[in-house]
Amino acid sequence: MTTGRGMLRSSGELLTMAELFYDKQADLERLKNKPIAIIGFGSQGHAHARNLADSGLDVRVGLYPGSKSFAKVEAAGLRAMTVAEAAKEAQMIMILTPDIGQADIYRDHIAPHMESGKTLMFAHGFNIRFGQIIPPAGIDVSMVAPKAPGHRVREVYEQGGGVPALVAVHQDASGGALQDALAYAKAIGSTRAGVLTTTFAEETETDLFGEQVVLCGGVSALVKTAFETLVEAGYQPEVAYFECMHELKLIVDLFYQGGLNYMRYSVSDTAEWGDYTAGPKIITAETRAAMKQILTDIQSGAFAEDWIDENHNGRPRFNARRTSDIEHPIEQIGLELRRMMPFVSPREVTPGSGGA
Repeated sequence: MTTGRGMLRSSGELLTMAELFYDKQADLERLKNKPIAIIGFGSQGHAHARNLADSGLDVRVGLYPGSKSFAKVEAAGLRAMTVAEAAKEAQMIMILTPDIGQADIYRDHIAPHMESGKTLMFAHGFNIRFGQIIPPAGIDVSMVAPKAPGHRVREVYEQGGGVPALVAVHQDASGGALQDALAYAKAIGSTRAGVLTTTFAEETETDLFGEQVVLCGGVSALVKTAFETLVEAGYQPEVAYFECMHELKLIVDLFYQGGLNYMRYSVSDTAEWGDYTAGPKIITAETRAAMKQILTDIQSGAFAEDWIDENHNGRPRFNARRTSDIEHPIEQIGLELRRMMPFVSPREVTPGSGGA
């Protein structure tokens, strides 16, 4: 049950809900005379830059010298320049490069141009939350984090809609950091769907937790272990693949459309009963304790420290795990089966091809 800006738990405790902003509460005119630099032209970078430009704002894209994206930026009708040049020109600088590497880019190419009155922006709070980037006083530091991959941010904008986003302010030197961030969110289309307030710490910690416990780590381990269990019991690996991985999309789509209740409404009563009886056997007290420990490691900075060290050391564990999982039997079987199903638009990844 909701009450005002809160929701009552079954215990009667009031759970505070995030504040939401929409188009009418964001003023695009605030940014009309503020040159904006988008640093990076990857998944999020290309979407932000193009949406901002289509919203009538003054955009340039900062890239490292020799980047293959120079041609892509120019093909999109945008101005391409080095990161330092873009940071020097711009009033607002949005960093949209991968988390690891942002600190070096900021230190070497952006920090020298962060004069008082400028705004530094992020789409993920990792480097601020874990102290890898420490902005100077006298500038605004904010975040606009769309809750969708970049290609969807662009596609939905072009269709006249927008994807939801999170907004946060870490440093408000001007007194208008939130208003400027909301204007930015409007320019990329997010206020059409709704923008929720958060903090850099909350966004970073919940994002990492969701990735590790559910979206990537939890789901990947669950799928692989279930597949291995069936194969070790003598079932055909092709059948195990369909049951443990292929059909997962069907269930997730139901989650996406209507939550757990809609999924249960859509599946058979047998499947629903299996949900109620088997789920608690998989997610045990030990599993819950592991989740809490993962969250503790995120909150304490232990995970971030380990990941930063892994990158400084050349990623030996990361690369070994990536190669091992690409060669896992479920991937080998899946590769062949997906080649037989062009309707799923199959994609193939090989060791060394990198990630997003």
